[in-house]
Amino acid sequence: MDKEMTLYEDLQWRGLIKDISSEDLIDKLNNGHLTFYLGTDPTADSLHIGHYSTFLVAKRLQKAGHTPILLVGAATGLVGDPRGTGEREKADAKVIEENYTKLKAQVEKIFEIKCLNNYDWFKDVKYIDFLRDYGKYINVNYMINKDLVKRQLEIGISYAEFSYMLIQGVDYKYLHDNYGVTLQIGGSDQWGNLTTGIEIIRKLTGDEVYAFSIPLATDSQGKKMGKSEGNAVWLDINKTSAYELYQYLFNLEDSMMEAYLKRFTFLSRSEIEEIMAKHLEAPEKRIAQETLAHEVIRDIHGEEEYQKAVEISKALFSGDIKKIPSNLIGKIFNNVEHISVTEPENIVDFLANHNICSSKREAREFLNAGSISINGDKVTDNEFVIDKNIALEDKYVVIRKGKKKYFLGEF
Repeated sequence: MDKEMTLYEDLQWRGLIKDISSEDLIDKLNNGHLTFYLGTDPTADSLHIGHYSTFLVAKRLQKAGHTPILLVGAATGLVGDPRGTGEREKADAKVIEENYTKLKAQVEKIFEIKCLNNYDWFKDVKYIDFLRDYGKYINVNYMINKDLVKRQLEIGISYAEFSYMLIQGVDYKYLHDNYGVTLQIGGSDQWGNLTTGIEIIRKLTGDEVYAFSIPLATDSQGKKMGKSEGNAVWLDINKTSAYELYQYLFNLEDSMMEAYLKRFTFLSRSEIEEIMAKHLEAPEKRIAQETLAHEVIRDIHGEEEYQKAVEISKALFSGDIKKIPSNLIGKIFNNVEHISVTEPENIVDFLANHNICSSKREAREFLNAGSISINGDKVTDNEFVIDKNIALEDKYVVIRKGKKKYFLGEF
C-alpha cells in the first residue's frame, strides 16, 4: 500500500470494494483494529485462483493491523448456497469433512490465518430452536429480494438453499459473540448473505457490525474464476503445478494486466504504473505477465517453485525435455495429442501409423532433416525403436515434430 493512500483508498484503487454496509466502516478500516472474517465452503479440496483474490484482501487488512479469521463452512457446505443458475448436487458428508481438513491445512500454510469450522457450533443446534431464535427475525420478503435467491426462484430453489443465508447470518452472530468479530468480507455474489448477518446481530444484540463485498475475479471473457465455471486454476500444487500456474498467468491478455497486478499482488501504485509503462513500450516482452506470475507463484508456492516453472518453460522452448521433472511430463503435455503405445515400433512406422507424419515417406524426410525429437533428442536413424526402454517414468514418450508440434506417447 502506498504511503499517500489510506487502506480504504488503496482497496478502492485496486478495484477491491463493491458494496459497503456503512460509511462508518471507512474510518474503522483506516484507523481501527477490527477482527473480521471471510468464509468458504469445502465443496472442493483446494482453493482456486478466484479465492486467492479474496484471500489477498484479508492479507491486506491483516498487514494494516486487523485480525482475520477464516470460516470453512462444513455445515453450510452440506446445505449448499444458491448460485442463481440451479440447485447444487447434494453434498457427501464424508467428502465435505475430508475437504475441510485439506482446506484448513492449505489456508494455514499459505495465508497464516486462524481457521474455524461452523459445523462445530451447528452440529448440536435443534431445528425448532433455530427457527425460534433466528428464523423469527428475518422476513421472507427480505430473503427473496436478495439477488441470487431472486434469480433462482425463477427456475426453482429448495428450502435448504433458501435457508442458506440465514445459516450464514447465524455464523456471523456466533463469531461476533465468541470472537469479537465486527466485520465480514466476501465476494460480491455473497452480499445478501453478508447483510443478513448484520441484520440478525442488530436485531438480537443492538450492536453495530459491518460488511463489505469484493468484485468477483473474472477472466478475460468476464466469467467468474471458479470451479463451477470449469476454468479453475487450483492453489494446490498437486492439482495445478507451478508450471501450469505460470503458463496460465504468463498467457493472460494484455488488457487484463493492470487490473490483475492491482488485484493479485502487493506491488505499490508507483511500481505497477512503472511496470505497465514498460509493458506498453514493448508488449511482446510480456513484462507485466512475467511480473504477475512471479508475484503470485512466489506468494503461493515460494521463489524456488517460480524458478522451476521458468526453467521448465525455457526447456520446452528449447526442446530440452530432460530438464523437465519426469513426474510433471503427463501434466505439462496434458493438452497435446495423446498416443497409446502398446508394443515396440520402428520410428518410421510409428510416425506414420499415428498420423504424426502423413506417410512413411514423409516420416523419413522429417527424420533425415533432423526435424523429429524423442524426449528432447534429435533422431535421424530410420531404425530407431520406440519402446518402453526409452520411456520417461516408464510411461511417457515426448515426440516433437518441427519446432513446436508436440505429441505424447503413453505406454
